[in-house]
Amino acid sequence: MVAAPSIGEILDWLKAIEDPEIPVISIVDLGIVRDVKFDESSGEAVITITPTYSGCPAMEAISAEILRSMRKHGIEKIRLETRLSPPWTTDWMTEEAKQRLRSYGIAPPASQLVTLDAPVTCPHCGSSRTQLVSRFGSTPCKALYKCLNCLEPFDVFKRH
Repeated sequence: MVAAPSIGEILDWLKAIEDPEIPVISIVDLGIVRDVKFDESSGEAVITITPTYSGCPAMEAISAEILRSMRKHGIEKIRLETRLSPPWTTDWMTEEAKQRLRSYGIAPPASQLVTLDAPVTCPHCGSSRTQLVSRFGSTPCKALYKCLNCLEPFDVFKRH
């Protein structure tokens, strides 16, 4: 029998899994991983995940990657539970994830709910002279903006 991993070890393994749509942040930093348990009597890892929105197509890839990672670390019995309530919120993202988004060229979600006409800071030059181009960006959870200062387009992670 494989020695029981600690919850910290399992979380470290999960932190190594990148979000398939935004490879600079992990599924843990994004807040998709909601709970991790390990039942020593059965040797089963129970991992609870919440999609960023219902029907998110990336969840299939994320689930497969979680299973692959656990098996790579010797955990054969894995139960993935999807929890839809409470719904995922950008409040679950770590500050490190928001900084990585900014460095990657995606404006992180605002700290509070804002209207679409509110200024968004350009992640490239820091200007707040920006303009909404499309409410929908490369994924449903992002909007497309352009900077009127440096003229670069950029995604904005929508606040949920």
